[in-house]
Amino acid sequence: MDKGKNDHIKFAILAIDVALFSLKDGELLVRVIDVDRPPHFVHIPGLPGGLVHPDETALQAAKRLLQTKAGIRSNHVHLEQLFTFDAVDRDPRGRVVAVAHLGFVPWAQLSAQEQEDSESTKWIEAHRLPKLAYDHKEIMQLARKRLASRVTYTTLISKLLPKEFTLTELEQAFEIITGKEIDKRNFRKKLLKLGLLNELPRMKSGARHRPAKLYAFKSDMVQEIEIL
Repeated sequence: MDKGKNDHIKFAILAIDVALFSLKDGELLVRVIDVDRPPHFVHIPGLPGGLVHPDETALQAAKRLLQTKAGIRSNHVHLEQLFTFDAVDRDPRGRVVAVAHLGFVPWAQLSAQEQEDSESTKWIEAHRLPKLAYDHKEIMQLARKRLASRVTYTTLISKLLPKEFTLTELEQAFEIITGKEIDKRNFRKKLLKLGLLNELPRMKSGARHRPAKLYAFKSDMVQEIEIL
């Protein structure tokens, strides 16, 4: 082999993109950042992400980028790998392979600063996405599909709910995420039979509704069990 024959070879670099979801006032929200990479993207929203450092894992990189790019420092964020996006032309600046992650955080567990929008970060409705940078629209489509599927056979929805909730709030969360109406009577009967919840010795009261029983998931672990 001639000396220097392969000097021109370039390798792909590894990046992370995170679709971080939260539920607020009947809406499924996702955190986006301002992407300003002229001439390809000029102040276009995109998912928080960046390159993986040589001394960190993909999960460590996802946590770091949520803090540095999205301003989310909450210890209550639950992260899972979603998919590897490796289209050759996905990044116009070069060959970049992205390991996309799903993130979930209860709105009530975010600080006031994390809940707010800024010039560089904001929360937007996951079901009404604007144009996104890179292939982030494709990532979001798969993220929403995966979330809607995962909540039907795991207790993943617990990572989006407050610690204490009513059965009505739980039902509404399922309907928002799956986009389907739930048979409330059968749902409650099945859910209570599964033994996943603790009934708490207190009620939630509101000006417009009768006091309702409060519940909490028995385990903080995400369990695989058919719920819907």
